[in-house]
Amino acid sequence: MDINFSPNEARIIGCLIEKEITTPDQYPLSLNALVNACNQKSNRDPVLNLDEATVQETLDELIKKHMATDRTGYGGRVLKYKHRFCNADFGSLELTDQELGIICVMLLRGPRTPGELRTQTSRLCRFSDVHEVEAVLQQLIERKDGPFVVKLPREPGKRESRYAHLLSGEVEVPAASEIMQATPALSPSDHERINQLEQQVQELRQEIEELKELVL
Repeated sequence: MDINFSPNEARIIGCLIEKEITTPDQYPLSLNALVNACNQKSNRDPVLNLDEATVQETLDELIKKHMATDRTGYGGRVLKYKHRFCNADFGSLELTDQELGIICVMLLRGPRTPGELRTQTSRLCRFSDVHEVEAVLQQLIERKDGPFVVKLPREPGKRESRYAHLLSGEVEVPAASEIMQATPALSPSDHERINQLEQQVQELRQEIEELKELVL
């Protein structure tokens, strides 16, 4: 896979994919519509404030890379833009609806857990459950023309691991030792509460055993 988007390129491609799926009647996008999409305060992480000149400059770079194209709108006055990232004429990359939905959300929001992806792709594609999301993530990891995503180490206190896209180069994955060092140390009061809970558990177990003896 020979793709390495800058942060602004990733945002623009993500916006074009999103609008193509969710508002097909308004796609391709004018420069003004694309600026507004890039700077949305919802469904974006981080929230950006790109000006028109920056978006135009980034579009020009994407066009040079054959990742976007422009065309004249109605009346020949307004240029409109569409992506050529995947599922496009003269392109080799083909993604399923579910694969594209996951990639789109990651381009717009960064690393996500399977649970977050199931919720946040609801307007882009359909997943029956989190297990189906995890299966598609594994497909994106194992694709012969990939990998497109990587699984990140589970953060302390989190139930799920996050996944990140690899369309902006390799993702720096922290070592297990670094994650442990980042885990907050327990305070004396924390240790005291833990000891109290362990004692209570032990007392409950003893009471259960005594009840069992009475019943028998």
